[in-house]
Amino acid sequence: MRRAALALIVASASLPALAASPAPCPTGLPEGVTCHRAQDANGAHVLIARPAQAHGGLVVHTYGGPRLAPIRPETTDEDIRRFSEFLAEGWSWVSTSRRRPGFGVAMGAEDTESARRLYVAAFGQPRVTIAHGQSWGANITVALIERHNAPGPDGRRPYDAALLTSGVLAGGTRAYDMRVDLRAAFQAICGTHPRPEEAQYTLTLGLPPGASMTRAEVLSQLTDCTGIGAPNRTEAQARAAADLVAATGIPEAAMPGHFAWATFTFRDIAQNLTGGRNAFGNAGVRYRGTSDDAGLNARIPRITPDPEAAALLAADADLTGRFDIPVLTLHGIRDAVAYVEHQSAFAATVEAAGNSARLVQVFVNEAAHSKMSSPLYPAALAALAEWAGGGARPDAAAVQARCEALSARFTGPCRIDPEFRPAPWDSRVNPR
Repeated sequence: MRRAALALIVASASLPALAASPAPCPTGLPEGVTCHRAQDANGAHVLIARPAQAHGGLVVHTYGGPRLAPIRPETTDEDIRRFSEFLAEGWSWVSTSRRRPGFGVAMGAEDTESARRLYVAAFGQPRVTIAHGQSWGANITVALIERHNAPGPDGRRPYDAALLTSGVLAGGTRAYDMRVDLRAAFQAICGTHPRPEEAQYTLTLGLPPGASMTRAEVLSQLTDCTGIGAPNRTEAQARAAADLVAATGIPEAAMPGHFAWATFTFRDIAQNLTGGRNAFGNAGVRYRGTSDDAGLNARIPRITPDPEAAALLAADADLTGRFDIPVLTLHGIRDAVAYVEHQSAFAATVEAAGNSARLVQVFVNEAAHSKMSSPLYPAALAALAEWAGGGARPDAAAVQARCEALSARFTGPCRIDPEFRPAPWDSRVNPR
């Protein structure tokens, strides 16, 4: 099954791209940047930006999510503004909206490679090409360099290195286990998603076919039961919130986002990847630390994954750790969206592949997910580019030094912690 899926990826990645045309740039970019836009052969919208003082390097950006809003030409405009430091440092940029919204790691890797090819067709081969994956985009970027980075006729690989920031890197079959626990624990504690009088379904399918709940309606269920997000709450609501935190490990402040993703992203995975079948489970999980562990474990819905659905998810989104280029990760220690323990899971995968020498992980004493301090990003990119060009393998101190040197140009502190090591994945997320 996996071999056939990869064959389809390779075949469709060879489709010709449509020519890029000059277009106005998104607002907020450095002065002198010029932009082009296009759609590739699969309908994905591609944005190219080139600074006036380009030095020949290209950043191939992959955004996070999965975003479920319809794709538009401006889908990645917010990303280029967020990471405009790369342009200010002379890096060109290409990004793709992807052909459709929603989950699909293999699809995302294919569409990202299509965007890179479109750039090369328009402007020629860059001096150095670095893939940048942010959040869930880091999962796509690792799949990209594992599956789409074979040397060409000239012996060069499409990508020279990869920068992964705030990455979701535990792999598709593990990365969402805390959300599985959230849906199950919420049903045991609150019993309202779905309500008893509504159609019942396997919770990890997200929503039943035909359901039309909005994000606001989903989050109102969380607030009604726990008081999260409300100005005041009852003792019962506070206890429900504390029990959800204990059962899932998700901090209260991050609970609404994870609750929405556990609804709408799970529905997207079921509808667009697994043929309506469930890929997730919690059958063997023992929940601890709540006000009534015995009662919770007796009541909690037990979910068993469909083997074929789990295999489809693994083929699409699990990682092997087998890549042939330098990879540098940058992650906030207190990130509550993509836990820093994603990095320990990824390091273990890379180590099992015998590839640890190609991985450097840098940890920052911040809680931000979508964007940490500005100088961190060009600093990490510069250190990675030097390593990819034959320089020394950087460490946290080297990235810190570069960050401090850039702090006069880009506002923000450089709070890299060279001594930090993340705990194992199963210490943060209930093992199963």
